[in-house]
Parts: sequence; structure tokens; C-alpha cells
Amino acid sequence: MDVTTIVGAIVLVIVVVIAGQTIKIVPQQHAWVLERLGRYHSTLTPGLTILLPFIDRVAYKHLLKEIPLEVPSQICITRDNMQLQVDGVLYFQVTDAMKASYGSSNFVFAITQLSQTTLRSVIGKLELDKTFEERDFINQSIVNALDEAASNWSMKVLRYEIKDLTPPKEILHAMQAQITAEREKRALITAFEGRKQEQINLAAGAREAAIQKSEGERQAAINQAQGEAAAILAVAEANAQAIEKVGAAIKTAGGMEAVNLKIAEQYVGVFGNIAKTGNTLIVPGNLSDMSSMIASALTIVKGEGGGAIRKG
Repeated sequence: MDVTTIVGAIVLVIVVVIAGQTIKIVPQQHAWVLERLGRYHSTLTPGLTILLPFIDRVAYKHLLKEIPLEVPSQICITRDNMQLQVDGVLYFQVTDAMKASYGSSNFVFAITQLSQTTLRSVIGKLELDKTFEERDFINQSIVNALDEAASNWSMKVLRYEIKDLTPPKEILHAMQAQITAEREKRALITAFEGRKQEQINLAAGAREAAIQKSEGERQAAINQAQGEAAAILAVAEANAQAIEKVGAAIKTAGGMEAVNLKIAEQYVGVFGNIAKTGNTLIVPGNLSDMSSMIASALTIVKGEGGGAIRKG
């Protein structure tokens, strides 16, 4: 290999190195901090950028997307002196690449430690039972505290989510026993309420049956009374019609004689019945003259019947 080839290769390498130091392409959603002669010069935005070789240097590269950061598990003490093992996930975003670069030597480590200390402080203000109920309150409290502190580093804390709250095994067994007792209590209450409702339904059914029976008896009595009234009315109407027909018959020729004869027969029949059923017989003084007795009865009937006819 001759000297010209070696020189050409060296020049090519120098050109490539200078090009690598001069031409920079910043990806989308990234921000690069540029230093010139060791001092902050500018923040490079996405796209092609030309630098001064050996003078300009990309000191920091930041991702502007939302970044999830897992917070290591730690032991927290509650207000009632119970231990909880807690871990979570923190979501944050860099808003100013320059402040994030020079505001802290390691902002990821700083925000992780701050989230852990804030979590211990918030948990320490709550009792054990409340820690399981107040997850939203804990998350929001941590976000508010971190967001205020991270503003110096130009980071926006978006949210914090607790992944696990793990109490000691003894406390966990006690909580499970309490839950079991509570469920058994609810089961007993439910069974009692069921029996109570059953008794209420039975009483309501008996009451409804008694009402229906009473209504049925009442309606039957009404129907019976109406039937009896109708029967009495029918009998009265029949008697009235019979009397009307008898009266009409009396007015016809020979009607009065027929009535007198009928009465005489009944008069004689009455005395016959008295003789059959009683021990004492009351008879007219002259038994031998039965014809005169009948004639006397006919005279009485004739007088009364005539008067009735004349009155009508």
C-alpha cells in the first residue's frame, strides 16, 4: 500500500468523524441539550441540526413522552402502628430539557426517593382500614407533593398508582376472619328477613282469605234475604190475585151462594176436627137441629158477605 492510499484513508476517516460531530438528527418527542465549550448553548428540537465539530457537544438527551417509573416496594407504618408493604408506579413527563439537565444530578433517582418518603408520610396519617379505602386520596396526595417539588426540575408528575398494599400475615388472617364473620352475619340477617317476610305474607294471605270469606257470607246473606223477600212478594201477589179473583167471582151470578156453601162446609168441618183432636167438645145447645145451625151460619155469612160486597 502506497503513501497516497494511506493518506486518502486517513482523510476519509477524518471526514467521517467530522461529519458525525457536525450532523445530528433529533428524533420526534426528544430534546437534546447542546453545550458549546462546556456551557449550555441551546436545546435541539426534532429534525436535522448542524453543529460545530469539537466545539459543540450534546450533553443530555431527554425523552418528552410520558414515562412510567416503578417505585420500589417499602414498609410503611400506619397511624395505628400497623406495617404495610407498599409499591406503586409513578408517571411523569419532562417539560423543559435544560432544567431537567441542570436542576438535579439524577432527577429519576430524586423523584423515586421523594415518592417513597411522601408515601410513608401519607400512610402514616391513616389507620390500617382506611388505607384500603382511601387509595385515591393516597395517590392524589403523592401526586400533589411530587408535582410541587419536581417543578424545579421542569417535570410534570401526571399520576401515581399503588399496585399492592400487603399487610403482615397475622393481620391478613384477622382481616379474612373478620370478613368471614361479616358475611355470616349478613347471611343470618338475610335469612331472618326472609322468614319475617314469609310471616308477613302468610298473615296477609290469611287476612285476605278472611275478607273474601266474609264478603262471600255477606253476599250469600244478601242473596238469601233477596230470595226470601222475592218469595214473600210472590206469595202476597198470588194472594192478592186470588182475593181479586174471589171478589170478581162473588159479583157474578150465583157467586154469593157458592161462598155461603163453602163457609158452611168449613163451619161443619171445624166442629168435626174439634171432636177428633180434643177431649172437650163445645157444641150448640140444640144438636138435633143441625139444619138450623147451618142456616144461622149462612145468615151470618150472608150478612157479612153482602156488606162486604156493598162496601166494595
